[in-house]
Amino acid sequence: MNTLHKLYNHQRLQHCVGALGLVLLLGVVPAWAQRKRAADNDTTLAKAGATTTVRIEQETMFTDGVRFLMTDEPAKAIAQFNKLLQKDPNNAAAQYATANALLKTGKTAEAIPYAVKAHSLDGSNKFYTLLLAELYVKQKRYSEAESLYEALLKKGAENAEYGVELAAIYLFDDKPDKALDTYNFVERELGLNEEITRQKQRIYLKQNKIDKAIEEAEKLVASEPSDPDYLLEGAELLIANDRTDQAISWIDRALKLNADLPQAHVLLADIYRKKGDMARVTKELNQVFANPNLEAGLKARILSSYVGMTGENPNAQQDALKMAQDLAKSQPNDPKSQVMVADLLAQQGKKAEARDAYAKATRIDPSVYQVWEALLQLDGELNQVDSLLTHSEKALEVFPTQGLFWYSNGSAHLIKRHYQQAVDALEESQKLLAATPNTDLKKGITAQLGDAYNGLGDHAKSDEAYEAVLKIDPLNDYVLNNYSYFLSLRKQNLPRALQLSQKLVERHPTNATYLDTHAWVLYVSKDYAKARQYLEKALADPAGASGTIIEHYGDVLFQLGQSDKAVEQWKQAKAKGGASPDVDKKIATGKL
Repeated sequence: MNTLHKLYNHQRLQHCVGALGLVLLLGVVPAWAQRKRAADNDTTLAKAGATTTVRIEQETMFTDGVRFLMTDEPAKAIAQFNKLLQKDPNNAAAQYATANALLKTGKTAEAIPYAVKAHSLDGSNKFYTLLLAELYVKQKRYSEAESLYEALLKKGAENAEYGVELAAIYLFDDKPDKALDTYNFVERELGLNEEITRQKQRIYLKQNKIDKAIEEAEKLVASEPSDPDYLLEGAELLIANDRTDQAISWIDRALKLNADLPQAHVLLADIYRKKGDMARVTKELNQVFANPNLEAGLKARILSSYVGMTGENPNAQQDALKMAQDLAKSQPNDPKSQVMVADLLAQQGKKAEARDAYAKATRIDPSVYQVWEALLQLDGELNQVDSLLTHSEKALEVFPTQGLFWYSNGSAHLIKRHYQQAVDALEESQKLLAATPNTDLKKGITAQLGDAYNGLGDHAKSDEAYEAVLKIDPLNDYVLNNYSYFLSLRKQNLPRALQLSQKLVERHPTNATYLDTHAWVLYVSKDYAKARQYLEKALADPAGASGTIIEHYGDVLFQLGQSDKAVEQWKQAKAKGGASPDVDKKIATGKL
């Protein structure tokens, strides 16, 4: 804003210089001429007073406009500048200020005519040029913006810095060669600049001019010959472009400057891994881990970086795991090392060992959310309900507002048939995760709430929860199964139970559990013949035939008058395991 005020004052100063010149002229006019004009003095003074008043009024309008811009009220600023322009349309500063205010309100197209006018009135003012160029770029009128910057650069070396912006516009306009020429011009005028060099490298790489990109890397190295960082950056560029032998040379030069460069050894390890020289890989990484000056966390990050390079190579993964385990043993109180071991174990499918490593990491440092998340995930996948319950409670001590941890806790309580605790945890989870976009997670919570409410005997809430899931996802297998089965156990709303279980077996005609659910709904509905058909389908796969399904088959046979065969099934159910507590009585009496 100070710039705007200076621009206006610059115009006033020009007017003042003109007036001062007139006064000096009057000082050398002969006495007779002065006497001749004495009669006109009053008129002259009146005109001068009027001119001064107009000038003050215009300055006030401009100052008010600038003040509104400074207080982030561009609309009011525009109104003030427009008043001024109505009185003096050739006021370049006001034209410029209006364009600036319109740009601030996002009205680029409306701003351009004002910026054009300011530039036409005073083409020597680079602020006017820069604003007009900026507006042209926003409108993607790149050629016009380029012309303005080109003219600005031709005015003298003092404007060389604007070459960076011109080069950027050339890149927008898909003129990479012109951008390169401009960057070279800026470097000749202002000297080597790291960011310009990197930009030139990007252009050369995009043009597949690898040698040119490497030349730029060499310039950076030459600019700081005692700094190994530029050598390592150059080595990474060489590796990325399959020039590994040349990269090794650059890395060796860096190590001569500083033998304790972990990044250098990691890069060498990656090169030798690609060459298949795993012994050299191990040697390079061991040099990193043997360095007593590197803290364990940094070593873990380096190893993590190496793991990212190994991809799916099983030998490299095994080497990385051994290194991580050695690091964890040498630094038993470093949580990052334990997490690294856990990550690698999980990556290799060793879930139980990974779970134990994550658990150890949480004992050392319980403050990392992602570690708890991974731990609870593995507890669930391993069906370790007691661990899931214990770990979720400990996680909630540190992160009491994390809905996912409440969900894990509620799930564990539900499996343990702690129905009230399950409801409390799942309701808290539902509240905390209300805004999450993860609809599958929200459906899972609501479905489990249906189970927990059912366990408490609150059937109205249970049915409401199940129906809420089905409204969003009518083919949710979990809810179709549990909801229909619980309705059948209650002998309530059997038509709805039958409708739901029918959908289930249509979708999964060979799933023994779902066939058993549908059969039981038919059984409760006293359609024993159909129930038998579905149970026999479920029993067709011996691997899926649980003690519950076999017992249900016996019940159906009994209802169909085949009591001897029913007793045989009940005996098989008992032997299989998982039958109801009443199975012994059924066997003893031969009756339901």
